Amino acid sequence: MSCLPGFVFICGIFVISVEGQFRGRNNGPDDLLASASAQVNNVNRDGGYQDNVEDLCKGRPANEYFRLTTEGDCRDVVRCDRAGIAGTIRLASVKCPSGLSFDLERQTCDWKAKVDNCDRLSKPRLVKPNFNTEEPVCPDGQLQCGNGECISQSLFCDKKPDCADGSDENACSVETDPNKADPCDPSQCLLPDCFCSADGTTAPGVEGGKLEISNLPMMITFTFNGAVNDENVRVYDKLFHGERLNPNGCTAKATYFVSHKYSNYSAVQELHRKGHEIGVFSITNDEDPNYWTDGSYDNWLAEMAGDRLIIERFANITDGTVVGVRAPYLRIGGNEQFNMMTDQFFAYDSSITAPLGRVPLWPYTLHFAIPHKCHGNHNNCPSRSHPIWEMPINELDRRDDPDFDENLTGCHLVSSCSNIYHKDQFRHLLQHNFDRHYGTNRAPLSLSIDPSWLVSNKGFADVVSEWMDYILNTYTDVYFVTELQVIQWIQNPTSATAIPAFQAWKDKCLIQGQPFCSNPNPCPLSTRELPGEEFRLYTCVECPKNYPWIQDPTGDGFSF
Repeated sequence: MSCLPGFVFICGIFVISVEGQFRGRNNGPDDLLASASAQVNNVNRDGGYQDNVEDLCKGRPANEYFRLTTEGDCRDVVRCDRAGIAGTIRLASVKCPSGLSFDLERQTCDWKAKVDNCDRLSKPRLVKPNFNTEEPVCPDGQLQCGNGECISQSLFCDKKPDCADGSDENACSVETDPNKADPCDPSQCLLPDCFCSADGTTAPGVEGGKLEISNLPMMITFTFNGAVNDENVRVYDKLFHGERLNPNGCTAKATYFVSHKYSNYSAVQELHRKGHEIGVFSITNDEDPNYWTDGSYDNWLAEMAGDRLIIERFANITDGTVVGVRAPYLRIGGNEQFNMMTDQFFAYDSSITAPLGRVPLWPYTLHFAIPHKCHGNHNNCPSRSHPIWEMPINELDRRDDPDFDENLTGCHLVSSCSNIYHKDQFRHLLQHNFDRHYGTNRAPLSLSIDPSWLVSNKGFADVVSEWMDYILNTYTDVYFVTELQVIQWIQNPTSATAIPAFQAWKDKCLIQGQPFCSNPNPCPLSTRELPGEEFRLYTCVECPKNYPWIQDPTGDGFSF
């Protein structure tokens, strides 16, 4: 369970009498993820209370917090802990800090004024379909709704309720979707268009005996999210310059997932000219995480296809290389997002996190089921088959002492490793995780960074720069490449010794010369979609009439 930054989380041990405490509207639970960052105290239930606790917890997810009463200050919640002696169920109690209340919808403590469900005990229970019956109850090709009605299997999880009780849309996770993608079948999944393995850890080209792990190039991808502006461009230029060369003689490269608001498109154009990859990160970068998790096909279309249209037009990128997507807050939009990406010819997504494990995962295509637990991403990973590459973000091991089995979760973004305060810790984080990848299956190491984090943490950019020099001076088989270059290698696995002749990585190998324009147009613009606001749009092309936004990405005044 998460809490506001800067607050001390308070947990209390309560002796809970379940009988007679259910006051208020008793709504049943729904499956919702709650993180485990808070310390929780278990309260054993025995004697006359045990039966009531078991009834209370029947069918309730172990990670869902709920209230026992709607009276009081809305700070106290419990969850069902099934780790008791001999399998008994206990209630684990949690108390929000003073001044905060527990939000049932988001399963987190928040400012009291922002919580509007203190009059409810738990999230409403959604009616589930009947997938498991002792005897077949529906004709072939049909499944049973929660109310006993039978409908076609193809109608389940299509974002349109077809059962009278709506239950056909209430069991649609990666595990429960009746139309989910099949597990990996290597005999049917063949390069260059499809790649998978049973657990996601197998390197391309190794199973067939073409390559050995020891002769694979180690690829490191630096990815940056958000607006490209003058402040973070100075950091980028420090890390990626003409003298920092990979072993094949080409400059080190990175991938930039660009959001629209406050981006300088002349700077985006220059990054592209130098051979870096540009991807999309949305137009609005909306701060509501549920906007992305629950987003419709049309929302994802407007945000991502619209962002690409803006980038291509105002950064003058005409070679069709803007093909990668990263979701804000890494909040995947499920099948809706990936259906849109397929229709709009996006090649890959880089938003799904893979849980920290002994061996990291290689990228894979989504023709088959994802080879790992849907970790984070608000449990909204795609369940169906999609012809899209996934560049998973392997969680980083952030322990100060990896030899000590400390109970510390991994972090997906480098900038989300909240225990990294000092430069020596940061240097250790980079090297330790490189060693983990290099010393196992050489899966690409994804170092995803919020550029403002590098700017605000004094000296951290120097740590990255010095570490990159150390890697390039120490290893002859390690490359700093773009996400798209990783896919190009997977599609044609090539030994490290043959990489200097690998043509796919020769494009824009060494770029010299001056930027396309040194004095971009500082277009002062507004849009009726954001009344009262004025923006400066820096671009080397002609200024548009309006500030490009979600319904008018070209700025010409037409509807999207």
